[in-house]
Amino acid sequence: MAAQTPRVVSPVSMVRVARPSTVDLIVTELRNAIFTGALPVGSPIGEVEMSSQLGVSRSPLRESTQRLVQEGLLTASPGRGMRVSVIGAEHVADVYDARLAIEGHAVRLIAAAGNASVINALEAAYAELVTVSEGTDARTIGDADLEFHRLLVDSAGSGRLSGYMTTLAIETRIASFSNPNGYTVRRSVSETYRQLLDALAAGDGAAAFGALERQFGEAVARLTGQDDEVETVETPPDEEPPALGPIEFTEEG
Repeated sequence: MAAQTPRVVSPVSMVRVARPSTVDLIVTELRNAIFTGALPVGSPIGEVEMSSQLGVSRSPLRESTQRLVQEGLLTASPGRGMRVSVIGAEHVADVYDARLAIEGHAVRLIAAAGNASVINALEAAYAELVTVSEGTDARTIGDADLEFHRLLVDSAGSGRLSGYMTTLAIETRIASFSNPNGYTVRRSVSETYRQLLDALAAGDGAAAFGALERQFGEAVARLTGQDDEVETVETPPDEEPPALGPIEFTEEG
């Protein structure tokens, strides 16, 4: 019997895992700094000082800030340079209209999918929001609220929707920071959260959208001073925001 010729197996094509670029890391750091208040609304972005704080060169920093200008998180003005954007009361409704477009589509997708594990995860996020709302830390309450909404959008399974929500969550925080009365959040959790979750569990996308729309209407009324009867929690005026520090770069193995 003739010896068989060994079959040549082509090597598997390995795709190199992409590492975040310096620009990507700077963008993430600046987004987080704006979200936490480490970069206050309206504050200038000086290239020399900022590059020193982050431990990066000015070229990638410049590219990063231009990306954030495109996202609306930074504003470039002739003669004034670059600043963290301010979202006044006149623009709050626009932010929430955009959120309704994104989150409204997300809740319809979630309701149609009927995934019990997604509902359970949202219930857990809601329970966390209820728990922290019993406290007096406005930032913690605000973080839990936005985390619920981020999870809501992420649960729809669309990377594009999640990407839009990342920017809108920061714009929501900017709008709160821009309030002349300081950063405040609602103390009690709106009943619209419970209505939203019940509608999702029932697979009723229209009812879920309606609950979300009412919830955002309440938020706009509070942030624009049209509703001053809702009890709120305020951030102490002397509370220091997190400091902005150097970016840690991971060595490539």
